[in-house]
Amino acid sequence: MQIGELNVPHKKQRKRIGRGPGSGSGKTAGRGHNGQRSRSGYSRRPWFEGGQMPLQRRVPKRGFHPLNKLYYQLINLASLEKIDEGKVVDLAYMKEIGLIKNADKKVKILGNGELTKKLVVHADAFSKSAIEKIAKAGGETSVVDRSA
Repeated sequence: MQIGELNVPHKKQRKRIGRGPGSGSGKTAGRGHNGQRSRSGYSRRPWFEGGQMPLQRRVPKRGFHPLNKLYYQLINLASLEKIDEGKVVDLAYMKEIGLIKNADKKVKILGNGELTKKLVVHADAFSKSAIEKIAKAGGETSVVDRSA
């Protein structure tokens, strides 16, 4: 094969609008005759429905949505069972081993599962059953103070 025998891939040319009647899209340039959309500077918000009542206002709102609700990253004791005995399990260590995604958000330890290892666990909150099970295994719990 010679260099002159190479085929250049066909590249579709953009439509040149507003270039006279022979182009097929002259005069009004595909914008129709009158109205808001025919004017220069027109832009529409993606959720605009042409004056129809918008979807976010048509859908019924239900319930109460508290603005200051606390959201916790939840960890069960069954997840802590995988950690070696005697470790200090703080927020940085939980992030390091992949138990939580964000060390800046609050963490709560729940009592689902059994714990047989002695661990020192630091978290923002504990359920009553989690505190009992950790203490029963010989470990300690402490609540993290984030006020500073």
